[in-house]
Amino acid sequence: MRIAASAEDVFAVLADGWSYAGWVVGASHIREVDPGWPAEGTRIHHSVGPWPLHVQDVTRVLHVVPGRLIDLEARMWPVGSARVRLTLTPAGPGATDVLMEEEITQGPGRMIPTAVQAVLLKPRNTEALRRLGDIARGRA
Repeated sequence: MRIAASAEDVFAVLADGWSYAGWVVGASHIREVDPGWPAEGTRIHHSVGPWPLHVQDVTRVLHVVPGRLIDLEARMWPVGSARVRLTLTPAGPGATDVLMEEEITQGPGRMIPTAVQAVLLKPRNTEALRRLGDIARGRA
């Protein structure tokens, strides 16, 4: 998805762990962000889902290239966990193409074939990217 903000502005939102619930569809509350986020191994402690049915878990940074890429392990036990990669590619002045790839890697959802997961997750991830873009543009 093309976002009308620079890669630096988009990454600034990703680098603000406290903004996670503002753009990640399903995240409902941020309880804590590890110092140093988004360094590899740091975590966001969050709740997922509506209260009072929310699940408390964490998202951990697996790999990061500041301004260009962040690779996350998003957990929501007992449902499972997913690997989420956001790749940022500059697309001209003040524009960034953001690719969000997500694959369920643990739990019952991993039994779903990857191609089917992609179809099921596409609407949620499209909305997440819209929200990410809105926040990035608002901060720029």
